Amino acid sequence: MTTSAPARSETGDPLLLTPGPLTTSKAVKEAMVHDWGSRDAAFIAINKAVMDGLPKIIHGEGRFSCVPMQGSGTFAVEAMLTTFVPKSGEVLVLINGAYGLRAKRILDIAGRAVVVHETAEDTPPDLAEVERILAARPSITHVFAVHCETTSGIRNPIAEIAAIVERQGRRFLVDSMSAFGALPLDSREVRFDAVAASSNKCIQGVPGLGFVLCRNEALAETQGNATTLVLDLFDQHAVFGRTGQYRFTPPIHVIVAFHRALEEFQAEGGVAGRGGRYADNARILIEGMAAMGFETLLPASLQAPIIVTFHMPRDPKFVFQRFYDALKERGFVIYPGKLTVADSFRIGCIGDLHAKDMRAALAAIGEVIAEMGVTAASAKAA
Repeated sequence: MTTSAPARSETGDPLLLTPGPLTTSKAVKEAMVHDWGSRDAAFIAINKAVMDGLPKIIHGEGRFSCVPMQGSGTFAVEAMLTTFVPKSGEVLVLINGAYGLRAKRILDIAGRAVVVHETAEDTPPDLAEVERILAARPSITHVFAVHCETTSGIRNPIAEIAAIVERQGRRFLVDSMSAFGALPLDSREVRFDAVAASSNKCIQGVPGLGFVLCRNEALAETQGNATTLVLDLFDQHAVFGRTGQYRFTPPIHVIVAFHRALEEFQAEGGVAGRGGRYADNARILIEGMAAMGFETLLPASLQAPIIVTFHMPRDPKFVFQRFYDALKERGFVIYPGKLTVADSFRIGCIGDLHAKDMRAALAAIGEVIAEMGVTAASAKAA
């Protein structure tokens, strides 16, 4: 039985402690109540402001172009891979979770040659092995890595990987879906051809728009690579250059909401401000869960402040579905685990969540485990 009033966002919805879609501000939601013509000058101006603003987040003004892609983040990742990797290309895919595996599947379906370096979900790539593979296999043209792999919440060493790729004379493609806007990625210091992200993660918009930030010289070389019409970044970019418009119907309301979310992102202080709040959320969460006996999967050195994976307690009275349902009754939605290395669950730190929300979530978790009769939240056997 719920003993405290359910937590709610400012619009009365449960708080989403997930890696996205996530809790958005009232202003972002309200931006979607109007209708806009996709070829109307006012909407075209809003869309241009979004496209011009995104490269600034990676300090890529003048060197990078934003190419938006209708659909979820995976649409953007598939567009990036199938546009930037030519038919004769070969990709070293670094895998330590579901999103690296998904990239491999995309490349397999597209008929691109793939080499895999896979580590466990709680283990970053072996940098020495990455360098060895590249040195031994000159046929590899590209390397793909996930910035923050939300399967576990691990922060992969993107800058170090990029340095190896550049040293070996290859091209680097990054899935920064869950990290973009919260973890620093400076294109002046880290060399990559493209980075994919989406509207509904750390910029705190709503789902429906992916985008790829493309190094201009690299994008210019991709004509004819794409395996589909819709996901051709080269063609999408070329049409924008000529008309300022999408080739096919854009998710107008999503884009207008994203424009508002970008304004809020900048007002919060950009990457430093947004990432700082998330880091504070993660610290409060991890410390509070540790005080109740819960154990994180990852050490602090590997943990990104995006989503935190906790081991399932060994206590037989802990039943995850009951735990999940009771937290939802109290206004908090979390995620089950997706690991092979451990039974786990995940709690997100991103979205329009603040320190008070994380403390309220911890109070609710304390209530729930007491209600369940769980006396030991440790994953270790008593």
